Amino acid sequence: MTRRSALLIVNTKSRSGKASLQSAIEMLGAHGIAPVHRECGTREQLSALIREHGGEVDLVAVAGGDGTMNAAAEGLMATGLPLGILPTGTANDLARTLGIEADLEAAVKVIAAGHTRRIDLGLVNGHPFFNVASMGLSAELASMLTRDIKRRFGKLGYAVTAVRALARARPFRAVIASEEGTARVLTLQIAVGNGRYYGGGNAVEKTATIDDQRLDLYSLEFRRAWKLALLARSFRYGEQGAWDEVRAIRAREFEVTTRRRKAINADGEIVTHTPARFTIRPSAVTVFAPSGE
Repeated sequence: MTRRSALLIVNTKSRSGKASLQSAIEMLGAHGIAPVHRECGTREQLSALIREHGGEVDLVAVAGGDGTMNAAAEGLMATGLPLGILPTGTANDLARTLGIEADLEAAVKVIAAGHTRRIDLGLVNGHPFFNVASMGLSAELASMLTRDIKRRFGKLGYAVTAVRALARARPFRAVIASEEGTARVLTLQIAVGNGRYYGGGNAVEKTATIDDQRLDLYSLEFRRAWKLALLARSFRYGEQGAWDEVRAIRAREFEVTTRRRKAINADGEIVTHTPARFTIRPSAVTVFAPSGE
């Protein structure tokens, strides 16, 4: 069998990045994949690194969380190289959507098996996202969930930060336009999902897949943030759209405008502001995934 080579990028600033680097090198090598490790100082450099070395390797293996995978998206689209996900981050929602275990050895075995899948990519004002892009409560949470909190508390950091964000949450006015029409809303949060999972295992919509060539939007039209506690179970299963106070729409494109400029987070990173145009790029990226998915 021909030995494959992989551009290996590890987010050594993440909670478990440094510890994962040597393990990833050894495990890939044991499965006949020659790792070519390159240091990446910032997320802004990641896609440039893929473009620079893309012609030298057969695949890209990225270790980190959803923010790190997001930073690789443009480089993957530019080179067409398949992505091997090594889920060493806090939430790992892209890996969860694809059925990849949050275990380094299991993830390497998925890459070694060689089964690939073409998946869609969402875009908000031209910025890519695999999982979800949102404004309002979740964007506030993203801005408050610092690397230090993730490093110190891991997944518990989401809960701690969410409580603080809820205390500060205020509804805002927005206009949502899609092929289904236009709606004027007073909302705490508008989220647009490309994949199924986000926020550490919550589901955007229970039937959503990352290759259905559709976006799923929900708008939380509560006047009191504390009512969100009642939806906890619905969020886990993607059933929040069944509530009267939650607007749910499936479409290929959305336009969202707001009275005041609102920050938008994509896969956990603040990337742009309203007004926002959400679009889908079908089959934009190739990923290694379990053959049963």
